[in-house]
Amino acid sequence: MIILIVNGHIIDPRNEMYGLGDIVIENWKIKEIRYRESKPGQGNPESEGDSFVQQFPESPEIIDASGLYVMPGLVDMHVHLREPGYEYKETIKSGTMAAVRGGFTSVCCMPDTKPVNDNETVTEFILRKAYAEGACYVYPIGAVTKGQEGRELAEMGMMREAGCVAFSDDGMPVKNSLIMRRALEYSRTFGAPVISHAEDIDLTACGVMNEGYLSTLLGLKGIPREAEVIMIKRDIDLALLTGGRLHIAHVSTEEGVNAIREAKRAGINVTAETCPHYFTITEDAVKDYNTDAKVNPPLRTEKDIAAIKEGLSDDTIDVIATDHAPHHRDEKLCEFDSAASGISGLETALPLGLKLVEEGVLDLSHLIRKMSLNPSDILGLDRGVLREGSDAALVIVDMDSEFEVEPEKFVSKGKNTPFKGMYLKGRPVVTICKGRIYDFRAERP
Repeated sequence: MIILIVNGHIIDPRNEMYGLGDIVIENWKIKEIRYRESKPGQGNPESEGDSFVQQFPESPEIIDASGLYVMPGLVDMHVHLREPGYEYKETIKSGTMAAVRGGFTSVCCMPDTKPVNDNETVTEFILRKAYAEGACYVYPIGAVTKGQEGRELAEMGMMREAGCVAFSDDGMPVKNSLIMRRALEYSRTFGAPVISHAEDIDLTACGVMNEGYLSTLLGLKGIPREAEVIMIKRDIDLALLTGGRLHIAHVSTEEGVNAIREAKRAGINVTAETCPHYFTITEDAVKDYNTDAKVNPPLRTEKDIAAIKEGLSDDTIDVIATDHAPHHRDEKLCEFDSAASGISGLETALPLGLKLVEEGVLDLSHLIRKMSLNPSDILGLDRGVLREGSDAALVIVDMDSEFEVEPEKFVSKGKNTPFKGMYLKGRPVVTICKGRIYDFRAERP
């Protein structure tokens, strides 16, 4: 089978190549990439798209990408697919369909399932299910401790052999510093990072939103920013002690960004991610007790948004991940204190990221690097590239397509989003992954 993508604006963040060109896909591998109008000094000018098509005597499937952008499939290193155990929230099938609708061709699922992914049996179940039903590639992340209870290390070596690409107790911090030290030491042996959910839960003390004037006004218990910062600094110190591979999840505070920046300057082996909601909306979204804006760590302030944007721009923050956390509607349609934390984020992440390009925080290639190549490199996945000989895992995006966020139309089972009613720009229209073409062009207004 031959597929030709013609007349597209191709973005290859690995080689910093971009320009007008065509891509040949044969048997679901990228056979050839031809640039015919390129960034100055790069690329290889070739014939026009129509004459390019005529070189194939067979009848290839042609995707006209005129006016569209062709880029590596996005890689999300932080999602909650909920299966096994919480299929009423999301399944591997529905979550990966939401992923490809959002332009993601690879996702890494956190271990807070039921049972917890703390052993090779659960890891193997996830991989078998993903192979049979997943619309995109799925990479499991194993728990650091058994049952995510923080008391005893899980069998990290066996899970690594079974297919886990990283380890985290996400949703719960590793409170015991000695256990976190041992996990970071093992991370060197297994070549897989430990992903830190940086939260001092004693300091959080059942808080439900950012601590400050607004939390007092609303009568809601606040979470001080120090609950994040203290644990980021502790884990950075442990990474220095052990030489282990540390990745900080969902950074939300200015002080957290500053601590990571200083650690990188000191040569400590640390990487970090943030999420679209932390550079887009503030704690003000919680007004009127909007449970769709309840997330952990909580939404912060304009000052924090500015710091996170600066951290993205100067590469203190390496990755934009979604922390996709779908919930059943009943878990959000309740009192704020009782509501579940989390945002269903796979289907809005790319257009929210594109707002950074519009604002001049990142250029387009830099954004795509943070949403594809960097997470792939951190986890050793060999994804996030457009390269001859690699799997055809790519997305075609209409940058001019404006749409209203309508959560009832989400593919994900989780309709919980604070962006309901917001107009966003930039929509994936074709995703190619795992030997299938997902064509969403009929949905364009």
